[in-house]
Amino acid sequence: MSKLTPRSVMADLIDRVSPAGLFERPILARLNERATLISYRAGWSLVRRMPGRLAYREFDLLADVLWRRRGKSVERMRSNYATARPELTSTELNDLVRAGMRSYLRYWCDSFRLPDRSIEELVDGVRAVGDEPVRARLESGRSAVMFLGHLGNWDFGGAWSTTQLAPVTTVAERLKPEELFDEFLAFRERLGMKIIPLTGGSDVFRELTRACRAGALVALLADRDLTHGGIEVDFCGQRARMAVGPAALAVNTGAALHPCIVHYEPHPQGHGWRTVVTFHDAVAQPAGGTSREKIQAMTQACADVLTAAVREHTEDWHMMQRVFTRDLDADSARGPERGPDKAGDSR
Repeated sequence: MSKLTPRSVMADLIDRVSPAGLFERPILARLNERATLISYRAGWSLVRRMPGRLAYREFDLLADVLWRRRGKSVERMRSNYATARPELTSTELNDLVRAGMRSYLRYWCDSFRLPDRSIEELVDGVRAVGDEPVRARLESGRSAVMFLGHLGNWDFGGAWSTTQLAPVTTVAERLKPEELFDEFLAFRERLGMKIIPLTGGSDVFRELTRACRAGALVALLADRDLTHGGIEVDFCGQRARMAVGPAALAVNTGAALHPCIVHYEPHPQGHGWRTVVTFHDAVAQPAGGTSREKIQAMTQACADVLTAAVREHTEDWHMMQRVFTRDLDADSARGPERGPDKAGDSR
C-alpha cells in the first residue's frame, strides 16, 4: 500500500469525484461518495499534523500537477479568467491560471489547518480594512449583510469575523455524501458560525430574515446563482447571473449591504500568506422604484465592486463553474451535464 501524503490524498479525492460518468451508476456512485468521505477525513488528519511550511509546499506542488493536467475544472477557471482579463496574452493567462490553482489549493490547506488555529494566529493571519462602520452598526444592534465572491479564503475571514467582529450567519450547499456535509457543517459551527443548509431544511430566506431582524452579521457568497432565481448584472464586461439574496435581505429588513472582498497577500513578516478582508462602503438603497428594481440596482453596485476586485486579484477568484450568461445559456442548449461541474467544491 502506498504511503499517504497530503498530495496523494487530495489528488485521489479530485480523481474520484471528477468523472461525470461515474454518477450514472448508483452503486458506483455510493462507493465513490464513501471514498470521497474517506479522502477528506484523511486529508484533514494528515495536513493538520504536518509542519506548516511543508504542508503548503505540498499543496503548491499538487496545484501545479492539476494545472498541467488541464482538467475540466482548470479549463473552466481559464475561461473565466480570460473573460475577466481579455487583455492577457496566452502565456500571461497560463501563468495566471497556475497562480489561481495555487491560491485555490492554499484555501484547502488553510481550511484543513483552521480548526487548530489559536485566536492569536487568526488575528495575525488577517488584515481587516474598512471594518469600523460595520463594527459600529453591529454594536448598536443593527444588522449588516456582506456580499461576497468566491475570492480568497472566506472561511478564514469568517472565523476572524466571528471572533473579532460578530458571529457570522451564512448558507452552505448541501454535499454528498451526507456525512461529508455534516462534517463541514460541524467544522464551520465550531468556528462559531451559524450555517443554514441551502436545501433540505427550513426556508432559507425566512431564516436569514429572522437573523437580520435580530441584528446579525450575515455573509453570503453571491457571485454565482444557485437557485435559478438570480438577477442578471454587468460583470467583468459581460452579463452574469448573481444571487438576489444579499440585496433582497437589505431591501426587506433595512440591513446595511456591504460588498466584502477577501484575497491573499504575502505575510509582512516574510512567511507565507495572510488574508485581507476589505469591507466596502454600504450600498445605498434607491429612494424610488419597486423592490425588484431596488434589488437589481443594489446587486449591480455590488457586482461593480466585485469586478474591480476580480480584475485586481484574479488569481484569488476560485471560480471553476459557469457564471457568465453566455456560458450558462450554451450549457442549457447542450442539455444538463451529469455529475459535478467542479471536483470537491463544497463552498
